[in-house]
Amino acid sequence: MLFKFLRTSGRLISRQLHTANGTGKKSSMIRIIGTTVCIGGTTVAFAYHWLQRNEAHMAAAGSVSKIATISRYMAEPITSRKVLDANKNDMKCRMEDLVMRIQYDFCRSLEAEENFGKKFLVDRWERKEGGGGITCVLQDGDVFEKAGVNISVVHGNLPKGAIQQMRSRGKQLAEGDLPFFAVGVSAVIHPRNPMVPTIHFNYRYFEVTDSTGQKQWWFGGGTDLTPYYLNENDAKHFHRTLKEACDPHDPTYYPRFKEWCDKYFFIPHRNECRGVGGIFFDDLDGPDAERAFDFVSSCAHSVVPSYLPLVRQHKNAAYGDRHRQWQLLRRGRYVEFNLIYDRGTKFGLYTPGARYESILMSLPLNAKWEYMNIPEQGTEEAAIIDVLKTPKNWLNL
Repeated sequence: MLFKFLRTSGRLISRQLHTANGTGKKSSMIRIIGTTVCIGGTTVAFAYHWLQRNEAHMAAAGSVSKIATISRYMAEPITSRKVLDANKNDMKCRMEDLVMRIQYDFCRSLEAEENFGKKFLVDRWERKEGGGGITCVLQDGDVFEKAGVNISVVHGNLPKGAIQQMRSRGKQLAEGDLPFFAVGVSAVIHPRNPMVPTIHFNYRYFEVTDSTGQKQWWFGGGTDLTPYYLNENDAKHFHRTLKEACDPHDPTYYPRFKEWCDKYFFIPHRNECRGVGGIFFDDLDGPDAERAFDFVSSCAHSVVPSYLPLVRQHKNAAYGDRHRQWQLLRRGRYVEFNLIYDRGTKFGLYTPGARYESILMSLPLNAKWEYMNIPEQGTEEAAIIDVLKTPKNWLNL
């Protein structure tokens, strides 16, 4: 009961602080004194994480002051804090700060769901060609069999393979050396319980400068859900949360990016989608950099509320060997997509000095392939396949 109360109180406080930020008024319901919170006369110990997460959200909503000091990171940023602080209005620095905070918030939220204190291994690495990253992996937990949350901040000259890939998408790139800068956060979470879905998200920013000094920039990313068993309420909650993140920025974003997601995460040789979708977009360079950044920030901050309620609801659900074997087979489909079709994986592998451990962290700890495994009609396994072959409009728009 105490933990439930703390979680409920935390969500209330987060909402109230968010409201106060949006209106410029202080909430009279909550008084914060040090690390103690008073709500309606009741005093409880309260995790400082909630305050930190709210501060991070407020900064992402528009404030660029104290960009590298308002929140905790999983490790020292790749770009020094001094440089981040000295370039508060530079989009590269703002995006690096955002993804660092998203990584911290998500990792700490996942750790809180583990029952026996399992923590993320934090691996900060550098790339001799320029930049580096921070890879966080939680492995063999009782709730998460494998969870990876990776930051990359890399720069240098675009390799030929990446240039060809970008030109195939319509990018007008000059000949010769093309200096680039790329920053992003990417995560894939493989739960132990088959009733808990897998989630993937990625949000990134890219700059390319040609020999004339002309700069091109764009954002990309998305969040998608891959359940092993169909739960329509889960899918509706997930999609509703993403729509709420999109709508304040442009009411056309959710339906457009939901359709894009269904098409992107499609496995042609299986004739099925990888999961129940979400949103996906790339090459977003409008309406302007500021509003594009605000939109990406809103999407990134929607990951925890879209996914953690599903983890809490199902992580202790009963399951048997049949469910486990089906989970392993579906993970095989996940591997097939990531290694054959995923554009982010290909870009990473094309990049000189690529760190393969971090690129391949998205793969599950365990997976399985069987010859001609076709579930019988009327089973729970067949139900999810039907949805994967025919993407569904979960919100009846």
